[in-house]
Amino acid sequence: MTFSVLVAIILSPTLCVALLRREDIENKKDRGFFGWFNRVFNKGRDTYGKVSTGIAHRVKRSLLVYGLLVAGMGGIFTQLPGAFLPDEDQGNIMVLVNAPVGATAGRTLESVKKVEDFFLEQKSEAVKDIFTIVGFSFAGAAQNSGMGFVHLVDWEKRDESQSAFSIIGQAFGALSQIQDASVFPILPPPIRELGNATGFDFQLVDRAGNGHEALMNARNQFLGMAAQNPKLVGVRPNGLSDVPEFKVNIDNEKASALGLSLSDINNTLSIAWGSAYVNDFIDRGRIKRVYMQADAPYRMDPEDLDKWFVRNNEGDMVAFSAFSTVEWNYGSPKLERFNGISSVNIQGSPAEGISTGEAMAEAERLVGQLPPGFGLEWSGMSYEEQAAGSQAPMLYALSIIVVFLCLAALYESWVVPFAVLLVVPLGIFGSVVAAYIFGLPNDVYLQVAFLTTVGLASKNAILIVEFAKELYDNGTPIFEAVITAAEQRFRPILMTSMAFILGVTPLAIATGAGSESQNAIGIAVMGGMFAATFLAIFFVPMFYVMVVKWFGAKRHSREEDSKES
Repeated sequence: MTFSVLVAIILSPTLCVALLRREDIENKKDRGFFGWFNRVFNKGRDTYGKVSTGIAHRVKRSLLVYGLLVAGMGGIFTQLPGAFLPDEDQGNIMVLVNAPVGATAGRTLESVKKVEDFFLEQKSEAVKDIFTIVGFSFAGAAQNSGMGFVHLVDWEKRDESQSAFSIIGQAFGALSQIQDASVFPILPPPIRELGNATGFDFQLVDRAGNGHEALMNARNQFLGMAAQNPKLVGVRPNGLSDVPEFKVNIDNEKASALGLSLSDINNTLSIAWGSAYVNDFIDRGRIKRVYMQADAPYRMDPEDLDKWFVRNNEGDMVAFSAFSTVEWNYGSPKLERFNGISSVNIQGSPAEGISTGEAMAEAERLVGQLPPGFGLEWSGMSYEEQAAGSQAPMLYALSIIVVFLCLAALYESWVVPFAVLLVVPLGIFGSVVAAYIFGLPNDVYLQVAFLTTVGLASKNAILIVEFAKELYDNGTPIFEAVITAAEQRFRPILMTSMAFILGVTPLAIATGAGSESQNAIGIAVMGGMFAATFLAIFFVPMFYVMVVKWFGAKRHSREEDSKES
């Protein structure tokens, strides 16, 4: 921006002096391509002046057309699906593998190998390499968990059928045939560290304290309803399912009577069945760690607990069977809380042609069908999407206020700026229509395009209103002043607008890395600029006449009285 200002105030006047010589213009104005262009352009300018004159003289009728356009814009805007950020082909795909509860690492590895075979054999032209892990995933660390990271070849070497979106769609069908595990191929989130996948992300919370078992039943009920919903795909619990647990119940009174402390009992259990770090030692020049743990044959079966003893305060050994009982039950391998309330994390993706906003609304509807006491709390990128949607009206209002205050300072009037601001909805109309035609959602990029269009549409109106106000203040009748200003500024408005439209064209037609976000903002801004250039400029003279006549008549009459006196 600084460079542009320097060029505008230093280089541009110099170039004008060097290039725009009067004798050259007079000799060449009617010759060649430029002569033909000027003649066609002048005819267009004259036509624009006539149409603008007709609109300016029919204020009420023109306002009716203006109201219909604004109402149409509002109707189309409500049809746009909601979203936060467009999904991007980042050249990577993640794969989550969940084997049945209690599955061994070897059994999970067999399923992971089938995932590797699919990407390395069936998608070898698009896949550069794959890295897989067994025993860990975003759901947690367990023997039945696994995941993979698929690295695709460069975008230039892949066609549309080999995009990350196409590969994921094909992988869903192929990997669903694996009977020994649930496999979910997902895209990484557009913003790193804001969640771990695209789509929606929420916490199913137990607000009424119904208990863990009721929470699991509610989760399974939701997953069942989501599997039958055509708007949702890949809905999965992002956590570990309940597993069999071997519970040791310690009778504190018996243990105390036998001279045992709870710390000694816990230490014996944790060291024997888990392990404990002791110290380091040097072995052939290398430092190695020493861990203490029971030998494998004595910690393999539940009955092995009876073989263990704890030393009491008198130095005697007391068997575990003397102060404890055991039982089997089911429980969660980890405790999940959200804002201090028991919860389970659920993730999923919208079906093809469905935006994340629609998918989130559908998820809220399904949660509403669960038993009383269970609710939904958005997290990750879904939370940001909810927050961004509620902040958008405030941002639009703030932008309009800033533009209004700047114009009020420029024109030294609280009335004339309305002639400029009334053009803004027509520019937004173009952005909304472009978004609707190309299937763009109402996401952050569209909101940025709206804010950009506010400035661009205001810029075109300012060029006309500023000259019209100067002519009008110098005594020119209002209709003559506004039409003269419109015809004088027609060429600069059209040229600068076309230059801007051509400037954002690469964004609108971009392909490859980051193309989704570039297309989103490029198409919306281009549509807004088209409307601001070829539609809004016809209404600017009428807006100025209306504002001055309806709201500035008293000021105008005082000026005339002072001139007459």
